[in-house]
Amino acid sequence: MWILVNGLAFALYLLAAFLGRPRVLPVQRASRPLPGRDLSSLAMVLAWVAHASTFALVLEGMHEPDFGFAPALSLTFWLVAAVYWVESLYYPLQGLRSWICLLAAVSLMLTWFFPPYRLAPPGAGIAFSLHWAMGIAAYGLFGAAVLHGAMLWSAERALHQRRPGLAGLGPALPLLTLEKLTYRLAGLGFVLLTAALVFAALFSTRLFGRPFELNHQTVFGVASWLLFAVLLTGRRVLGWRGRRALRWLFSGSALLLLSYVGSRFVLQVILHR
Repeated sequence: MWILVNGLAFALYLLAAFLGRPRVLPVQRASRPLPGRDLSSLAMVLAWVAHASTFALVLEGMHEPDFGFAPALSLTFWLVAAVYWVESLYYPLQGLRSWICLLAAVSLMLTWFFPPYRLAPPGAGIAFSLHWAMGIAAYGLFGAAVLHGAMLWSAERALHQRRPGLAGLGPALPLLTLEKLTYRLAGLGFVLLTAALVFAALFSTRLFGRPFELNHQTVFGVASWLLFAVLLTGRRVLGWRGRRALRWLFSGSALLLLSYVGSRFVLQVILHR
C-alpha cells in the first residue's frame, strides 16, 4: 500500500513539474495565464496529499517508521511544498513550483532505493522524537529559505550582469519582499533548530550522561546553528544584505544538510551501519 501511494505522489509531482515548467511566450500573450498552469497547481495539490498519506500510513501502523536520510529528505520537501502553498496565497511564487515538485519527486524516489534505518536509540524516550520532528521542520523551513535565496541570487545576478537568471527563478515579486520572506523563513528555522538541539541535549544526557556526543552530526549541527546565529545577528545589527547574507545562508544550510542527512547517508549507504 505504501509503495503505491508513494509512487502516485512521485508521478503527480513529476506531472506538476512538467506542466509548470517555465515557458517563453510572445510579448502580446505575456499577461495571459500560461497553458497548463492550473493543471500544474492541481497536480501539485494532489501530489502533496498523496505524499502526506505516506506519513499517515506510518502513523496508522501500516508502514514501519524510518529515521533514515531518504525519509528525512522526503519529509523536508513535503514541508517545503507546504510553505510554498501558504506563501502562494499572498505572493506570486509560480516560478518555484517546478523546482519544488522536481526535488520532492527525487526525494520520494530515494526512499525506494536506499536501505531503511528504522530504529530510534534505545531509551531515548520522547525527547528523541521531538528532536527529530523539530529538526526536520527546521530542514523544511531552511530548504524553503534556500529556494527563496536562489531566486534572490538569480535576480541580483541578472541586474548586475544584465543576463537572464536561472530558469523559473526570476524575480516574480519585488526583491525587498522576496528578501523579507527569505530571512523570515530562516528566522523561524533557527528557532526550530534551537529547539531541536535542546531536545538532542536532553536525550543525550539521559542516554550518555552528557549533553552532546562528539560526532560528525553534533559538529555539523552546532556549526550550522552558529552560522545562522551570525547571519541573523549580522542582518539585524550590521544590516547585512545581498550576496554576503546569502553566502551565510547557503553555508549554514549546507552544514545543516550534512549534520543529519549527510551523516545518515554515510552510515547507511557507505558504511552499512
